[in-house]
Amino acid sequence: MKHKVGIIGCGGIAHQKHLPALMNAAERIEIVACCDIIIERAIEVAKNYGTTECKVFEDYKELVKVEDIEIVYVLTPNVSHCPITVAAFEAGKHVMCEKPMAASVEDAQQMMDAWKKSGKLFTIGYQNRYRADSQTLKRLCDENELGEIYYAQAHALRRRGVPTWGVFTDKAQQGGGPLIDIGTHSLDLTLWFMDNYEPAAVTGATFEKLGHTLSPKEQGNLMGPWDPDTFEVEDAAFGFVTMKNGALITIDASWILNHTEERCASSYLCGTKAGAELTGLAGADDEKLYLNKIMGGKQVLIEANTSAGGVDLFPGKTVKSYDVECKVWLDAIEGKGELVVKPEQAFTVTKILDAVYKSARSGKQVVF
Repeated sequence: MKHKVGIIGCGGIAHQKHLPALMNAAERIEIVACCDIIIERAIEVAKNYGTTECKVFEDYKELVKVEDIEIVYVLTPNVSHCPITVAAFEAGKHVMCEKPMAASVEDAQQMMDAWKKSGKLFTIGYQNRYRADSQTLKRLCDENELGEIYYAQAHALRRRGVPTWGVFTDKAQQGGGPLIDIGTHSLDLTLWFMDNYEPAAVTGATFEKLGHTLSPKEQGNLMGPWDPDTFEVEDAAFGFVTMKNGALITIDASWILNHTEERCASSYLCGTKAGAELTGLAGADDEKLYLNKIMGGKQVLIEANTSAGGVDLFPGKTVKSYDVECKVWLDAIEGKGELVVKPEQAFTVTKILDAVYKSARSGKQVVF
């Protein structure tokens, strides 16, 4: 018996990540309903990925009423994650929601409350945890190879990498810019490696120096020119996070920054026994994992070979992170394993990101 899936949001992230993953798991699922406020998008997805009787909707409230749908995918702009997820839980569905959990901690709390009442499963699309280098570093941390991790850097830096499709620069729909878009991945990884989800205080700063002012000729954007008149979010954001156990995490995230290195979904960890650096661009061939430690009284830098061994659940194979994410999710629904991305963890990520924005607006530290 296949799991019946409803897709809400048929834009970029659906086509780039979730639909390919679901098709690679076609022996386990079938898409029976699609929804998008642009109905043509939903029709296209239903035609190319759905069953012959796949239903199409413009209103998510109608999709969640379909009784035989077991799993809902929420793949919409950030500010809509909350109402759609809450409606899905109230209708008795399992929910896979794209990152971040929500655009604000208040919305995220509503989602958590609805999930706890529902008795269903809930996860967030942090697929970078399933990269081979991430899996290797997590294992090193869990085996205490680094000792106590008391300082970490979460990096999500692009020199000129403004996404020029969708609603990424629309603050009303996204809630923010690079921090909530790509900074969320690096922070999620860093907290996961540290296994530390108890922030004490956050200080943040955001900058709007270039997005509003650079003309298309001055931009040099890898994804094509953006419109300065409709650029409503920050260029870059920075956070200083003190954890309750005294550990410190710094966060940097940018789409536009005059910086020499580009690093997305990367993390730098400093422990009492050793340090580690997860570097490179998420999904690129140049991802690398380094371990630094003292051996024989000398400083040693070790590069881990993570390309040959695959990832957990797919030993010896090279697979896409989104395929592993999908497998873990379906296994959890079937009672064959535990979720890797737990709602409580994703809630803490949103809590910290929201605090960075609030601190930047107020000029004051946010204390939990």
